[in-house]
Amino acid sequence: MDITFLNPGVDHMLQSILAFQEEDEAAFWSEPLYHFYPQLDRNHAASLPFPRRKEYIERTLRDAYPRLEGTIDERVSRYARHWASCRGQVNAALTDAFGVDCGELFNDLRCHVGMNPIAPRFLRERRFDVFYLNSERGAVGLAIHELIHFVWFYVWNGLYRDSYDQYERPSLKWILSEMVAESVMRDPRLSSINPYFPREAGGCIYPYFFDMEAGGAPILDTLERMYRAQPIQDFMKSGYAYCLEHETEIRAHIQKSEG
Repeated sequence: MDITFLNPGVDHMLQSILAFQEEDEAAFWSEPLYHFYPQLDRNHAASLPFPRRKEYIERTLRDAYPRLEGTIDERVSRYARHWASCRGQVNAALTDAFGVDCGELFNDLRCHVGMNPIAPRFLRERRFDVFYLNSERGAVGLAIHELIHFVWFYVWNGLYRDSYDQYERPSLKWILSEMVAESVMRDPRLSSINPYFPREAGGCIYPYFFDMEAGGAPILDTLERMYRAQPIQDFMKSGYAYCLEHETEIRAHIQKSEG
């Protein structure tokens, strides 16, 4: 796998940001924008009708972009250099984890470095976003998380032959893939270069998974044991069956946590 880091331009950044500012979006996804851009008045935005709120956000951030462009371009170069130094060990670790030659997969991935504090990925387009305020180690740590998803769903799709439309939020398949990223990341070749690992350093998965329980037991502990005990394709089957069994608990916890 290889990644091209680039500045996608302000129009793409705004499209990415506004996708998480929909009228019915949970606070977990929409609120970080106001933390990182204090020039956005949260109370004023909330008082506006929804179309005008989006116009306000877009206008304010478009005005901010010229002051950030040089920093974003500089981060693109730094992230690319650091990735080049880590690429070999990442590919080796993911090859072992998934049983496929990752050196021959996804050599056309693009990482868009931009203003969105939420970092979405787009499996079909083979691209993902990284927030420009990350350090180079942080950017590569986040990139590894996304690479895990790309390979996970490559293997998953070969096993199930289902639709990529089922792999995104809020499907249960997406939820499972987000939870198991921590188990894959425990490989020392990955965890040693991810500053967000372990949990005490912030964690490499959404924090609401840390205290999630299913059937009276911490769900991450159960999935970790299953992951360690089985070949990856067997784990995909048993892990998904386990999540289906406890889907009501899983979704209730996420809904409460996302606000």
